[in-house]
Amino acid sequence: MMQQAEVKLMNPSGLHARPAAQFVKTASRFKDTSIKMIKGEREIDAKSIISIMSLGASQGTVLIIRAEGVGESEAVHALVGLIESGFGEGA
Repeated sequence: MMQQAEVKLMNPSGLHARPAAQFVKTASRFKDTSIKMIKGEREIDAKSIISIMSLGASQGTVLIIRAEGVGESEAVHALVGLIESGFGEGA
């Protein structure tokens, strides 16, 4: 199986260094799960801060979070929740 969800970045500064680091830290908790982040045609490893930063995802960007493996549903839920919370930055 595979789980995925679409989510819009709401925090004003987008996926800059601090939120990207939070995202990678959360994604990395799911050791036996492959997690991808998709922006348009680009699909990257969601456990790589370099890859996430290279997306240049700004406020309003729609992302797809896709997980496959043990805990895939929990991984998608946790990561979407983090994005929807605005990474604690407020919207």
